[in-house]
Amino acid sequence: MSKIILSINAGSSSVKISVFLASHGQEPVELAETQVDGLTAPPPRLSYTRAGGRIAKGRDIDKAISSQNDAFQYMLGELINDPGFKEINSREDIPIACHRVVHGGDFDRPQLITRATYNQLEDLTDLAPLHNSSALEIVRFCIKELPKTRNVAVFDSQFHQSIPEHIRTYPINQEIAKKNKLRKYGFHGISYSFITRSVAQFLGKKQDQTNLIILHLGSGASVCAVKKGRSWDTSMGLTPLAGLPGATRSGSLDPSLVFHYATNVGKLSPSSTGSLHISRAEEILNKESGWKSITGTTNFGDIASSDDPDKKLAFEIFVNRISGYVGNYYVSLHGEVDALVFAGGIGEKSDKLRQRVTDDIGCLGFVADKDLNRKPIEDVVQEIGENGARHRTFVCRTNEQFEMARYCAVNEELFNG
Repeated sequence: MSKIILSINAGSSSVKISVFLASHGQEPVELAETQVDGLTAPPPRLSYTRAGGRIAKGRDIDKAISSQNDAFQYMLGELINDPGFKEINSREDIPIACHRVVHGGDFDRPQLITRATYNQLEDLTDLAPLHNSSALEIVRFCIKELPKTRNVAVFDSQFHQSIPEHIRTYPINQEIAKKNKLRKYGFHGISYSFITRSVAQFLGKKQDQTNLIILHLGSGASVCAVKKGRSWDTSMGLTPLAGLPGATRSGSLDPSLVFHYATNVGKLSPSSTGSLHISRAEEILNKESGWKSITGTTNFGDIASSDDPDKKLAFEIFVNRISGYVGNYYVSLHGEVDALVFAGGIGEKSDKLRQRVTDDIGCLGFVADKDLNRKPIEDVVQEIGENGARHRTFVCRTNEQFEMARYCAVNEELFNG
């Protein structure tokens, strides 16, 4: 029996819903995708495609939308009320909704959201207040307003549960660390799961025999070392702030820097609420740093193509940090690497960044073919490496929405309850 699955991805400034049709044990088929972005830079805009056709692209929304949950409700109404989309005519036509939850603590697989599970996820919000709260707001709405829908949490951190203890442990008082769940968790795991499986298939290898270094590069960016098909190390840590810099995130830096940066860093931010406690330090490092703090823009395409000294500086910082992690993980994998994989919005679109990174790490045996690297990325996995190079180099068009739905489709408990 086929079922409709909604994949719901609530980001910091956008919400995306993908609608899939799936049978148990089969890969899902996408029927429609809709997204509202611009939540932090009004007006909000709607994009909507179905059956391969574009219904709306960046259409301004004339309705008040101030939160991710508002955006979700608006898109749900668009799907239900669209006369050309017969698969969903009411809320009762949605048996499964899977939600991307950034921080899953110790969960190593997706979870049906019961009252107990929900309470655990609420407790984890203290570890990632800027990332989990918007997803849980939509979960609450679905539990209340879609009572016949089975809700599933798919975690960005679950792929990284395989990271060894000596890598995930911080050298701090272990009694305090364990009591407060302070360790490396890692994120972008839904994306890394899709990429690892897809690249292994492309290589014609079993996943548990595949070693990769994967670069998920977007406004949030990270690196992952995959050993025998499982996460071995990743650049993000307790929260998504660690590791590479991003559009507004600092990435890793000297821990004491923040105390020299401002005097009120330990106080709660004015944007905190009764249920969401954000320190001024968290706000500075997550929302007021990164390449926007250097260039004034979050548009990496503009940064990569500019001769402006500040933008060139931001570009060089990003290349330097990426190359450092690649070198680190290459050594950690003892040079046994099947491929370097670029992914994410920047990884897919910026041939200039891909060229610079491969130039910087060329001594390791990764070489981009200049012609292949300039070609549009149209396949799920596309080779850009030079023929005869010691290691292969790919670009992968990751698909978190698909991976979330796939988790539900292949798991009997998640699919049938």
